[in-house]
Amino acid sequence: MNLKELLQKGPFFLDGGMGTLLQARGLKPGEAPEKWGMTHPDVITDIQRSYYEAGTDMVLTNTFGVHPLRYSLSECEEMVRTAIGCADKARKAIADGKERFVALDIGPCGRLLKPLGNLDFEEAVQGFAEVVRFGVKYGADCVFIETMNDGAEARAALLAAKENSDLPVLVSCAYGADGKLMTGGTPESVVAMLESLGADAVGVNCSLGPDALAPIVERYLAAASIPVLMKPNAGLPQEKDGKTVYNVGPEEFSADIVPLIEKGLRIIGGCCGTTPDFIRAVKNASAGRVPPAVEKKEKTIIASRGHAIELGKDPVIIGERINPTGKKRLRKALEEGDMAYVLNEAIVQEEHGAEVLDVNVGTPGVDEPALLEQAVQELQAVTDLPLQLDTSDPEAMRRALRVYNGKALINSVNGKQEVMDAIFPLVKKYGGAVVALTLDEDGIPGTAEGRLAIAEKILKEAAKYGIGPKDILFDTLTMTVSTDGNAAKVTLDALKMIREKTGCGTVLGVSNVSFGLPVREVLGSVFLTLALENGLSGAIMNPLNERMMGAMISFRTLTGRDENCAAYIQYANDLPTMQAVTPAAGAAGGAKETEAKGLRRAVVKGLCKEAANLTRTALEEGRDSLDLVKEEIIPALDEVGQGFEAKKIFLPQLMMSAEAAEAAVAEIKKKAANQDAQASKGIVVLATVKGDIHDIGKNIVKLLLENYGFTVADLGKDVPPETVLEAVERLHAPICGLSALMTTTVPAMAETVKLVHEKAPWCKVMVGGAVLTEEYAREIGADGYGKDAMASVRLAERYMQEQA
Repeated sequence: MNLKELLQKGPFFLDGGMGTLLQARGLKPGEAPEKWGMTHPDVITDIQRSYYEAGTDMVLTNTFGVHPLRYSLSECEEMVRTAIGCADKARKAIADGKERFVALDIGPCGRLLKPLGNLDFEEAVQGFAEVVRFGVKYGADCVFIETMNDGAEARAALLAAKENSDLPVLVSCAYGADGKLMTGGTPESVVAMLESLGADAVGVNCSLGPDALAPIVERYLAAASIPVLMKPNAGLPQEKDGKTVYNVGPEEFSADIVPLIEKGLRIIGGCCGTTPDFIRAVKNASAGRVPPAVEKKEKTIIASRGHAIELGKDPVIIGERINPTGKKRLRKALEEGDMAYVLNEAIVQEEHGAEVLDVNVGTPGVDEPALLEQAVQELQAVTDLPLQLDTSDPEAMRRALRVYNGKALINSVNGKQEVMDAIFPLVKKYGGAVVALTLDEDGIPGTAEGRLAIAEKILKEAAKYGIGPKDILFDTLTMTVSTDGNAAKVTLDALKMIREKTGCGTVLGVSNVSFGLPVREVLGSVFLTLALENGLSGAIMNPLNERMMGAMISFRTLTGRDENCAAYIQYANDLPTMQAVTPAAGAAGGAKETEAKGLRRAVVKGLCKEAANLTRTALEEGRDSLDLVKEEIIPALDEVGQGFEAKKIFLPQLMMSAEAAEAAVAEIKKKAANQDAQASKGIVVLATVKGDIHDIGKNIVKLLLENYGFTVADLGKDVPPETVLEAVERLHAPICGLSALMTTTVPAMAETVKLVHEKAPWCKVMVGGAVLTEEYAREIGADGYGKDAMASVRLAERYMQEQA
């Protein structure tokens, strides 16, 4: 039985924590485990042998922190070679004939990807690719990507592994207590993306203990059609006699995990604080238990960064307004590179009820592949709606799919062999659900039976690539009734026939039916209702059209999909605003009041260019800069901050709003009309502690603090305690913020807190990071614990008020 078969069978046992065991064997606070392992290979081998002896089937190499962003390529190669050698030696030391495996361990690179950070997607992919190639070269049995708290980075690492090896790839993410990744991913959206990209197993690790992670694992099991893994911490960390300890023992750990095996969990290990005793306990307790077979979920799912949608359950509204066909203003914006207009179209559609956004930028005179890639990247920064990538250019589709952070709706393929040959390989590699048009080399059949025949041909060809019916939605092609009175009937008959015969979902662009006729929305809304009654899964339509939206919402209400008629009542309440067509981004706004409202909205929505343009215009027309800050920018940030604290919006929106505010403030600084507008609330020294290179959280805190008026002295990452103290003393900073991601670097944080308190007693020290809790922060003497970036801002504001 090979490794993939063993993963499918389960239960399959991984190893447990490494960092705490290394500290017990001499790793000092702040030292990098992978570097320390180069000079202590026998210790690494000894620990891994103890895991094998405890029942582990596969250990992870001591390469969690190996990445070209931190080490030279030659150092990376030597570390991978040494680490795989250690693990291989450990398994060979047990001569019982049982087959055991070695996984190349890959952790986060320590930087946030664009648009939320500054790391280019391709740079991330290439960095992971180097490590993967070394892993293949020195004999790893599989690739294990772990502790990912950003879906985009997990995607980059998985893509790198698939492009540079034939090894099985397991991907594990780190969730917060709210059940989301740091960048907003849900279990359902993450599973949809990773499974579609070809992961062999998915799951969760770190952050929480087994009891807290269990609900997230159950959501994975409900969504995934591939094996699910779990590597929890030994509970929550605590400080005891200067050491980090955890509050869950092996027996309790085992008791929380074993029931999940009967629900389908089949790959089990431990993370921070766990030891061989934990693995031994859970293996012994699970003896004789066999997880049920992995169930294939025949659901058509598409997903964005943090939002998964099932097509076929309830009809979905696909906003059609980002398509230049028949739209002069959009075509002009695309020709001029006015992406602010495109982003505004997305936000307006979302505000009016779109659930998916069609994105088509094809117009004469533009570089469509480059423009579609840019549009997809920028749209993902301002909306979390899944996107329908709409182009007939295979290269444009390839570039858009590569940067899309989710599982896209791909529009489209059709029955022409040439088109299927170009599109299906892209669907196979990058994942996605694909819209299939029922036409081929002979054109569009005039009968429903003819369109069904093409649908069956497309399904047969898709199967050659391993693409199943659940990932194909058929478009039976809406033709105008002004030239063929039977056109709508054939389309609807084909829709129903294909739905019933194939079980696949369906998509239609409904507007075309009325082309060339007056009062088009009357025909369009009735056609939409008929299509819905015939089983339409997704309607490509204008969500700003009152009558069309009325038809969609009424259908949902009348078919029992609208509990308490809530959506219909909301629609009725909103009717007066449906008439308004939102002005184009950057268009002349007229009165100052209108522009001011636009600025606040731009900041809330994270529209950087629009925020900058509106601020510049307001200043040129004499608006006081301090008024802009106090009346527009700060209220906008407060609105977003309060939404974040209420869990109504999530980190990506918070960050993009901060970026938009920063763009607006930059314009004010250029003008320098009012020095008070730039007055600082106080100085904050920020650092990621010694030994830790993961400064994403620290950078997010910095961005928000600066937007709330603080001056930030950012010392970077891997900062020794003495350097932090020097900055605090030199600046007489009233606040110091420290972050850490890794368990092994928490002692360095405790050391820094202690030093600052001893030498600079005026300074309040707040701490944060994935491995910390409020209780642990108190135990190491910190003045405050920031569970997220917004909480850190609130702490800083409180400290300054206390010192006023």
